[in-house]
Amino acid sequence: MGSKNSVGPSPSAADNEDGGGLDLIEVAGAIKWFDASKGYGFIVPDDGTPDVLLHVTCLRRDGYQTAYEGARILCEASKGTRGLQAFRILSMDESTAVHPAQAGPPRTHSAVTPTSGLERCVVKWFNRVKGYGFVSRGEGTEDIFVHMETLRRYGMMELRPGQTVLVRFGPGDKGLMAAEIRPDGSAGGLPGSH
Repeated sequence: MGSKNSVGPSPSAADNEDGGGLDLIEVAGAIKWFDASKGYGFIVPDDGTPDVLLHVTCLRRDGYQTAYEGARILCEASKGTRGLQAFRILSMDESTAVHPAQAGPPRTHSAVTPTSGLERCVVKWFNRVKGYGFVSRGEGTEDIFVHMETLRRYGMMELRPGQTVLVRFGPGDKGLMAAEIRPDGSAGGLPGSH
């Protein structure tokens, strides 16, 4: 086994973690789609070669939470048994991306028209298998239904009980429903619009 201080390539297990033992290919392309709940998506390379698998672990390790359709990406990829897989993200430009909020109505549940501003809520429970859960604005208020499609539209993968989120909601068929949901990134104030 070679050490990191040796000169020249040394295919040790430690080197594989940072790509040292892999044959990496630089790929420039666009995000075809990415589903945070499934944990993967695909990149369409500019050079016309087959799609490149993009796994959520690669995204998160390199500091990204999700990848929006149409975003430009530059990555290093390694050859796997089923083709190329992104190994390291070098850069991602979301200026060409279709943001989930602009992607049109949700596919599998009824859309709700928001009647509230962004309000801070606490997750009561959420079940990914069932595809829904509830958040609360506090004791004595009506619970707000959150569908998995709404999470996906805003680039979120799951909710944890006790987690604080920002929710815009409105009346649905069976009570209040979330129309928009975002991570609560600031305890001091609501995020500005952009």
